[in-house]
Parts: sequence; structure tokens; C-alpha cells
Amino acid sequence: MTKIAPNRREMLAGAAGLVIGLALPGAARAQSGAAAVIRGEADAVFAPNAFIRVAPDNTVTVLIKHIEFGQGPMTGLATLVAEEMDASWDQMRAEHAPSDPQIYANLAFGIQGTGGSTAIANAYLQMRRAGAAARAMLVAAAAARWGVPAGEIAVAEGILSHPSGKSASFGELAEAAAGQAAPEAPRLKEPSEFRLIGTDRPRLDSRAKSTGTAKFTIDVYREGMLTVAVAHPPKFGAVVASVDETAALAVAGVERVARIGAGVAVYGRNTWAALQGRDALEIDWDESAAETRSTDELARIFAEAARRPATPVEGGGDVDAAFAAAATTHEAEFEFPYLAHAPLEPLDAVIEHRGDSAELWMGSQLQTVDHQVVAGALGLDPAQVRINTMLAGGSFGRRAQPTSHLAAEIGEIARAAGPGAYKLLWTREDDITGGHYRPLTVHRLRGALNAEGRISAWENTIANQSIVAGSPFEMLMQDGVDATSVEGARDMPYAWPAHRVSWARMEAGVPVLWWRSVGHTHTAYATEVFLDELLAKGGQDAVEGRLRLIRGDRPRDRAVLERVAEISGWQGPGRGDRALGVALHKSFGTHVAMIAEVSEADGMPKVHKVWAAVDCGVAVNPNIIRAQVEGGVGYGLSAALHNELTLEEGGRVAQTNFDTYPLLRIPEMPVVEVSIIASAEAPSGIGEPGVPPLAPAVGNAWRVLTGAAKRRLPFAAPERDLGRA
Repeated sequence: MTKIAPNRREMLAGAAGLVIGLALPGAARAQSGAAAVIRGEADAVFAPNAFIRVAPDNTVTVLIKHIEFGQGPMTGLATLVAEEMDASWDQMRAEHAPSDPQIYANLAFGIQGTGGSTAIANAYLQMRRAGAAARAMLVAAAAARWGVPAGEIAVAEGILSHPSGKSASFGELAEAAAGQAAPEAPRLKEPSEFRLIGTDRPRLDSRAKSTGTAKFTIDVYREGMLTVAVAHPPKFGAVVASVDETAALAVAGVERVARIGAGVAVYGRNTWAALQGRDALEIDWDESAAETRSTDELARIFAEAARRPATPVEGGGDVDAAFAAAATTHEAEFEFPYLAHAPLEPLDAVIEHRGDSAELWMGSQLQTVDHQVVAGALGLDPAQVRINTMLAGGSFGRRAQPTSHLAAEIGEIARAAGPGAYKLLWTREDDITGGHYRPLTVHRLRGALNAEGRISAWENTIANQSIVAGSPFEMLMQDGVDATSVEGARDMPYAWPAHRVSWARMEAGVPVLWWRSVGHTHTAYATEVFLDELLAKGGQDAVEGRLRLIRGDRPRDRAVLERVAEISGWQGPGRGDRALGVALHKSFGTHVAMIAEVSEADGMPKVHKVWAAVDCGVAVNPNIIRAQVEGGVGYGLSAALHNELTLEEGGRVAQTNFDTYPLLRIPEMPVVEVSIIASAEAPSGIGEPGVPPLAPAVGNAWRVLTGAAKRRLPFAAPERDLGRA
């Protein structure tokens, strides 16, 4: 499996718009075009570059290099193109781009893929340049046709016009524009000229999803296709010792049974047959290398590690001297469980194996990795494999697999059975029990206060498994530290007189994976809840105390905190039988402050309202920004209140479906008010930053309300005795 070069991001960042002038190879030209006319059964389509197609019917289709699973890149990236083309929003369309990292790389990764809330951030200039180049070519075509200077031509709402009265639509000029030279450095608009960027645009995918015409992987059917269900090990690390397939093959509709790397695959003429056949398998599992410890055991081991010296991450000042001289000290340990992503659409994939080639349909989040893995599984060159990226019903990180285990599984299924078409379906139980969880994590924090009640020292030790070690993303290991394990715990916005952050890398047999906002999911809670406790011990207001601590070089953090205090009417944390809690956290380049209003109901927090202030740079589509923050609040609250994956004695996962891993219910969803800070900074991420501050805001309100600090999430779980301070 190819590893990503550490300097790939820097290499590609400066080349964001150069793809416009590339002469693409024939296959890429046929798929996406490059200053070409694509001819098919219908009329010719003008393809000024790899990202845009203009059809004679005047529609403009933008090829989206990122998967759309609800976070909005189809709308956001199309907005950037439409802005620079001066197109009408009604004529805009979007579809997924083919798998081709040479053309469609995420400029933050160096491969084609989606994650880290990078879609808008990495493509902001790239897509604007693509749109501006297309506009310039259309203008040049109009100038040549009309015999007028290009500078006299105006473009608005998809129409080119000249003071002489001549006018034409994009579609009418499409074929002629293909003969024009594609500019390598087209003029981009100044922000004062924007008419689409910064305004609410209806989502391009809403109508199809609302009417049922949108196509997901489960909607894909190929002639003669078999549906496949795989029996996976009941414990992580177990492997098949032997299998008796007799009863499975006797099930009506079962065509084949095959052992593959992931377990045992059952091929059926329909889903029911495949699942019934899988249930009939008699498998003897070799559990000699399986993870057999319970989460109770693992949590105690992790907590012990967090109490010992660990690998340094960040520090400054004399921490030990500050603690020795402190008037007051405070310690706390926080425990965070394994978490499943639980997207509403479980994993699935369709493959058509043609012997000398293959075509794949799946909600691929890391197309380049999936592409290579499928090709390798089938013994094909990557050029012989085509991936069709499908709409996906959520991901939250689940489909971004460094090991590409789903693609490997469907590739092995096709290899075992030979040429044909196969649909792999994971059930909800497969997904919930299948691992690849947010890591179990323990934080141990210590704080010191001087005689004036001001924080004089801060120490945080984090213990968890590494997500990236040994993966194609191993370059995220820096000086022996997994950056995803400690993000948010270092480079905090506060000026500590002395501080020390450390990380203890833990080993366990449970597969772990990034979960929406990755390390920030636990670092935000641990740091912001502990900070709130320190401020309270020092007699300081939660908002004013934070403002006093914010570093001079973090004005954007100050701005969101002041804004959220303003819109919530903050006058302190108490409101009768309700309490307010505040949290401030930066993730993926975006600054977010939240205040939650909480009461107590049956021993659990009832969150009535959440105020959020957000600075994500240029707000390309405010409607999507608000939606992502609202969704982040709901997703984060579901995890904070209810969610955990636990291993029982012996290592089996206890939770299997939404009855034991419940999602947030509609009556539990608070009112959310989002204020977006106007900014001229480059756009940053928004798909994930709405998650981290939610839980600590609720936790801080809960401590004010009840007098009890919640040390272990979720709130529904009892505190665990880890011998904590």
C-alpha cells in the first residue's frame, strides 16, 4: 500500500489551479475533459478543464473530487465555480469525479480523499480558478464570434452580452469555447465582487435525496449480481480455524461459500439468502491471538499509564517549581469510551469483475487507497480498475479507512468467486461490532493556582492507542507522537505560565479509527471541563477567566468567545433550575465557542439550547455552515449522553444495534443558534468543528447545576473506579 509523502501537502498547495492547463491523458479526457469537447450520443459538451462541463442545454456540471455524504461539498464547490463563471445557480449541477489522484487529489493530502474538514479549504482557489478559466474561454469565444473586444463583454446569470445587443448563453457558446486557449492564471474576483460566495444557496443534492431519485450503493444492481454477507470474527484478532459450509449451501438461494481474509463469505441470489446462509455456517474460530481483555481492564491499564511520565508533546516554563510553589492544586482523570461511527447507511460496495478489468461502486472516502487495494486484490493494474464514488448516508470518518478494509473485502470476494458482479452488505450489527472505533482514552490533568487564584501551571497526560501508526498516514506520527491523539490538548489558546503535555501510546487488539473531529472529541472535553474547575476554584467567572487567559496571538478565539457570550446573554452560569456551561475550542482551523443551557431530568442532563459562535474564515455557504454546526451539536450530544462500546469479559463487544447503542432522539435535540463571524481569512473546515465544544459546554453546566463533575463519558455510564484523584 502506498504511503503518503510527508511533504506532499506543501508540494501541491502551490499548484492548486495548474490542473486547468494540463493536457490530460485520453482516459481522463474522456471522463472529465481538458479544454475539450466531449461527444457522445447527445450533443457535444464543453469541458474547459478537469472540473467543469458545459452542456448545450446551458447546464454547468461540476465534477466534485470529494465524496458527498451530507457535509455539502457538491454545493460548496459548485458555488465556487458558479461565482467565478458568473453562472446562474439554477443551471448548476454536480456529480462525483472519477478516481484519479493525478487530477483530483485533495491538496491537503496528496491523494484523492475526503477528511479532516478539508474539502472547501483545499479546493477554494482551485475551483475558483477552474470557474474563472471557463468564463474566460466563453468570453473569448463570444468575442471571436461577434468580432468585438473581450473586455466589452459582460457575463451575468449564465448569459454573455455586448452593448451592441448581442447575447448568448453558456450552452450556445460551449462548442466554440473549446477552441479557445485555457488561461493558466485567470483573474479571480475580489471579495467585494462576490454575489454567491457568502450567501445561502439551496443544496444541489436535496431534491434528489428528498424524492428518492438519489443513487446510493445499495441502489446499484448489475446483471447476474450476487449479494454477499461475511461472517467476521466474534473477537478482534480471531481467525477462522475451520468451517463447515454444508448447512449454508443447503439454504435456498445460496450459491457459494468462500474463506477470505476477513472471515467467511456467503454468496446469495438475494440479501435474505446471503444472511440466512451466513447464520447457518458452522465456524470454529482460532482465538489464540484475539483481544480478550474487557474495557474495564483496558481502562485501568490506560489510567495507570496516564499517571506515569510519558512521551513529551509540548511544554514551557518550570512546571515542577510552579506546583511546588502553588497555593492550591487540583487533579482529575477523565475517561472516554470506544465509540462507533454509526452512520445510518452501513458499509456496502458493489464490484463487477470482468477478468481483465473491474469496476467498483461504493461510498469511497479515500479513493486512491481503495483503488490501489482493489487492484492489488484482483492482481490488476490500477489503470484496469474504475471506482464510481457513490453518495453515502453518513460516514463521520468510518469510510476513511487507512487499511481500506472494505475495499479489500470486496476485492477478495470477487477474486474468490471469479468474474461476475457482487454486492457486499454489512448489517448494522456488523458495523457496530466490527471495530474501527474512536479510541478509548484516559486524560490525567493537574493544575496549580497561585495565591491570587490565577492558574500558574497546567499538566495533561493522555493515554490511548494510535490511529495512524503503521498505516499509510504514519507521517502524522511526529517525534514518536500521534498528532491525532493529542490535537486540541496542545497549542491551546491560553497563555500558561508553565505547562506540560505528554502522550502514552497504548496497545490493544481493538481496531481504532478517526471519528468525527478525531482527537478533539476527547481533548476538548478534558481540557475545557478541567479549566472550568480551575477557574471556579480561583473564584473566576468561566467566560471572563478564559478571556483573561487567551493569548495575544489568538484574537479569533477571543472574538468567538465574546460573540457567544453576547448572543446567549451570559451573566454567569446560574439561571434558577437551569445552568449555563461554556467551552472554547479550535479544530481543523476553525474557532468555535459554545454555551449550553442545561437542566436535570431523571438524573441526566436535559439540554434546552446551545449558542455557537463560529469563525471558519470566508463563509462560502452560511446555510451549510449552520447545518454542520447544528448536526455537530446533535452528533456530539448523542455521544456525550448515551454512546459507548464496551468489551465484556473475554473480549466480545456488548453493543450490537441502536437498541444498545442509542442515537439521540428528537425530543433530546436542543434549539441551536449559530452566529458566523464575518472573516476575510481563508476558509477552514466546518464538517467537524461543531462537535468538540458541545460535550464540555454541557459538562460545565452540569457541574454548576449538580455540584458533581462528570469524569467519565457518556453521562449515562456510571463513574468507574480507576483509583483516580
